[in-house]
Amino acid sequence: MEELHWIDIKFEFNFPVEAFPNIIERVRGTPARLEELVRACPPEILTRRPGRPGDEWSIQEHVGHLHDLDELHEGRLEDYEAGVDALRAADMTNKKTYEADHNANTVENLLDAFRAARMSFVARLEAMNAEMAGRTAIHPRLNKPMRVVDMAYFVAEHDDHHLAAITRLSRTLR
Repeated sequence: MEELHWIDIKFEFNFPVEAFPNIIERVRGTPARLEELVRACPPEILTRRPGRPGDEWSIQEHVGHLHDLDELHEGRLEDYEAGVDALRAADMTNKKTYEADHNANTVENLLDAFRAARMSFVARLEAMNAEMAGRTAIHPRLNKPMRVVDMAYFVAEHDDHHLAAITRLSRTLR
């Protein structure tokens, strides 16, 4: 089955703030799920890119990309705390990921860095009360209001998007 492109996915944030603890659990669980997926991959396929160079990331580049974006997620929490009208924009060119050369790193380093960054992000989410979890700002690409609880859901969906890509790659590159 063909996967949707991330930027083509439409989001409706119509769940209550009380769903926040469940969403935090999804966000918290990504490092463990990622580790399980990657450790099941033969080492020789972790840095292999399918197709023509530049067409698609390797498994390690997907792992590194998830870590790269946790800086954006933390920054958006700062935006909510500052009460801004609009959240900072993501770099849709993914320059940080392309320039990082994640394939030159070890998968263990990438997984450890992601886990550390993600647990920091989760700790900040867990420290929020209901008022903060419901705080709203405009998401720049979606051009719609996004609460903190929605942003956490968005992060979880983005994580799952990359986990699905890693699963597909691990199957097709074997």
